[in-house]
Amino acid sequence: MQAGLPKPLAILKAPIDRFFESDSAAGILLMVAATTAMIWANLPGLSEYYFALWNIPVSVGLSEAKLNKPLILWINDGLMAIFFFVVGLEIKREILAGKLSSMRKASLPMIAAIGGMVVPASIFFALNPSGPGQSGWGIPMATDIAFALGIMALLGPRVPVALKIFLTALAIVDDIGAVLVIAVFYSSDISLWNLAIGAVFLSLMVGASALGVRNPFIYGLLGIGGVWLSFLLSGVHATVAGVLAAFAIPARVRIDQKEFQTVLHAAVDRFVGSSSSEPRMLSHEQQNTIDTIEGACENVQAPLQRLEHRMYPLVMYFVMPVFALANAGVAIDTNALSAALGSVGLGIFLGLLLGKLIGVTGFTWLAIRLGLSDLPEGSRWSQVVGVALLAGVGFTMSLFIGNLAFDDPKLVDAAKIAIFAASLVAGLLGFLVLFRSGNKSPA
Repeated sequence: MQAGLPKPLAILKAPIDRFFESDSAAGILLMVAATTAMIWANLPGLSEYYFALWNIPVSVGLSEAKLNKPLILWINDGLMAIFFFVVGLEIKREILAGKLSSMRKASLPMIAAIGGMVVPASIFFALNPSGPGQSGWGIPMATDIAFALGIMALLGPRVPVALKIFLTALAIVDDIGAVLVIAVFYSSDISLWNLAIGAVFLSLMVGASALGVRNPFIYGLLGIGGVWLSFLLSGVHATVAGVLAAFAIPARVRIDQKEFQTVLHAAVDRFVGSSSSEPRMLSHEQQNTIDTIEGACENVQAPLQRLEHRMYPLVMYFVMPVFALANAGVAIDTNALSAALGSVGLGIFLGLLLGKLIGVTGFTWLAIRLGLSDLPEGSRWSQVVGVALLAGVGFTMSLFIGNLAFDDPKLVDAAKIAIFAASLVAGLLGFLVLFRSGNKSPA
């Protein structure tokens, strides 16, 4: 039983804890939020409240220095900036000491991701060479890392560890591509003055990092009050500020692991050797020892890793589900279905499903054929096909880019239906292919 909890609550808490510790939890929450949005948006008598809720005006600021935007824009420009900040932290960590830290490690997922972006965009553009739908070419380029990895997690030991690493690295490179596409192609009416102000604040963050400043409050103040706000007013999408700010977070530790162990062992010995006259209270010396241990724990962690670790649950279990709830709802009627079957919807559906399959698999084959990379250890080609299908689960990122690409609500709705359909089919097919080709290897 959980200490301090009544037995009924402890019984309920245990499965909840197990759920949130599972790798598939984030993907399941996203699916629940998206499904809820779709049902709510089509319930007679309640659908109008769904659309009205996200258009409630929300003001932030004082007197003249005040921003007034609908709730949906605060979610898409504000909450999603937090999502992109964590994405930026993950990208920086992987480049410095992870799956993208060497050309040999990065080459296969990088080449596969390029194929998974170029081919889907080409398919969409082939079906929409002109007209109002042309700007949607970036939508099928995206991969939803939470959904894709969540589906793969359900397969457990059937999927080799190297294949999971391959999909993770591919999705990270895909995120880099998405950020560049948003920054370059989906930003408009650029205010160079505000952009310059944002660059100054970003420079201050980089300077603070170089000077060894580790206080998260300083970076939060400069990042939110400076970089994010300036980018929001500049015309460059504010989520780009999240990634740039993440790259300014220090990635250095003050003490290495060996020194940490030495400090920890000495502190534990002092703590055990100390005594307190009151069993429920620490002695002065014991409290000083605890402070020493806390300081060592902070110094052995890079601020980048500490922030990523602390913010990951916020993003996966709150930011992304709220985004899905606010953006996935679409009133499905004959007009919406007709629009979804048009060239825009077809381009997105085929781009995510066939484009990702052809692009990821084809470019992976090309990289191995040219001797640039090797097949992920313990995997076979049928499993690469399964990963390519999972990469077609665009969902969160595709919805996000779709909102930026189109001004016409009909095109936005068509895009949502196509993204939903393609992600569902790609996820199911990817799961089935990986399940059938699984070798039950140790995870």
